[in-house]
Amino acid sequence: MWELTEKYSGSRQADASLFLPFEMRQRSRLKVKLDNGEPASIILSRGGILRDGDLLLSKCGKIVIVKAAKESVTTISEDDPHLLTRAAYHLGNRHVALQIEDGFLRYRHDHVLDQMVTDLGLIPLVENQAFEPEPGAYAGHSHTHSHND
Repeated sequence: MWELTEKYSGSRQADASLFLPFEMRQRSRLKVKLDNGEPASIILSRGGILRDGDLLLSKCGKIVIVKAAKESVTTISEDDPHLLTRAAYHLGNRHVALQIEDGFLRYRHDHVLDQMVTDLGLIPLVENQAFEPEPGAYAGHSHTHSHND
């Protein structure tokens, strides 16, 4: 079993990949199965979030790339920045994890939130896509957005 114990910032090529939904990328202790079928355990310092493209180093020196798995999300595409900003405001008031990109917002699918967005005059689209929400104002680090559409 691969024991993935730290983030890797070098430039080596990954030996394996691991697709995880956002909920699982928030955990610091996790048993998983790599895409090559081998079992692995993630044992990281608490408090971090794994992002699409992060590299993890195993105790045996192997590198695993973390990929954001496709999951059920709602995407709101809109050319009117005022409408999109209103939706972001109301979703933020509900402490919803929110991916913010040029021209669209994305959150984990929830029919109640979809109705609220519809009531604001927007059209929610339920789909399976990678989900990379904003890290939050107090996350202490920045990240780049990944576009896996």
